[in-house]
Amino acid sequence: MTKNHQIVLDNRPKGEATAANFKLVETDIAPLQDGQVLVRHHYLSLDPYMRGRMNDSKSYAASQPLGEVMIGGTVGEVVESRHPDYAAGDQVVGMGGWQNYSVVTATQPGVLRKVDTTHVPLSAYLGAVGMPGVTAYYGLVHIIDPQPGQTVTVTAASGAVGSAYAALAKARGCRVVGIAGGPDKCRYAVEELGFDACLDYREYNQDTYALAKALKEACPDGIDGHFENVGGWIMDAVMLRANAFSRMAVCGMIAGYDGQPLSMANPALILINRMRVEGFIVSEQMQVWPAALKELGSLVASGKLRARESVAEGLSAAPEAFLGMLKGQNFGKQLVKLV
Repeated sequence: MTKNHQIVLDNRPKGEATAANFKLVETDIAPLQDGQVLVRHHYLSLDPYMRGRMNDSKSYAASQPLGEVMIGGTVGEVVESRHPDYAAGDQVVGMGGWQNYSVVTATQPGVLRKVDTTHVPLSAYLGAVGMPGVTAYYGLVHIIDPQPGQTVTVTAASGAVGSAYAALAKARGCRVVGIAGGPDKCRYAVEELGFDACLDYREYNQDTYALAKALKEACPDGIDGHFENVGGWIMDAVMLRANAFSRMAVCGMIAGYDGQPLSMANPALILINRMRVEGFIVSEQMQVWPAALKELGSLVASGKLRARESVAEGLSAAPEAFLGMLKGQNFGKQLVKLV
């Protein structure tokens, strides 16, 4: 086994990303050096943040270099090791990128982590018990910090972050209301994820005040905490229902990932309601990961968190699956199965 297949960023998007921005290449796998591990990826994670990395613009992290393997979380199996802490057959999670295999210098801290699949499926370490789950945990627990009986909301409610958010919030005695795209996603949010209510934003035709009216009915006591993944007019509607001293955790602005600016209709509400609005990047909050993963793993193992996955087959399917996810075509966590 000497060949690897990879998807690299071939050119930068001009506006909306397309499949032509990516290129599938074949490369040789070099022999391992001391301290290195060869991992065969079983699943690749596709996440909205990747779209921002494709741009050559200032952001919280460096842009994805042209001609290099696209960044991405992976889970898989060690097939060869020259590091004493890893052996062939170990199941691991890391940032292997859009490729079938990765050579990892395991002497670097944090680049690879062994996982236990006795009670948690391997793929869940890219979703509910991975970065998306910890993202939900940090925003809810450390920014929103809800009290029992308070009402919290989340956009992209049926996705990997939203599903974990619901389980974590219900465990804290909150009323949880989601916003998602389509009746099937909203039905799933209520019937399987435990949301108290879920609103289909597509019913409101980008009418901020119509959605705000629906939120008033779904959240009769107002909104105490909100987790934002989307931005734009939906966020404006939530702010119209926010209570005094409410908190908003801002983790994504998927509505603006193609480059268009996102305006805010009523920024004065931040002052009027004395709101706390805080953006965050979960990779900068590594101190919370152990506690978050422990709670999330327990929720999955006990069946209290049943996150759905959308799975594309094969590395070549990754670009189209990624573009579809950006348009909300996925249902739950978007993965690519590589074996």
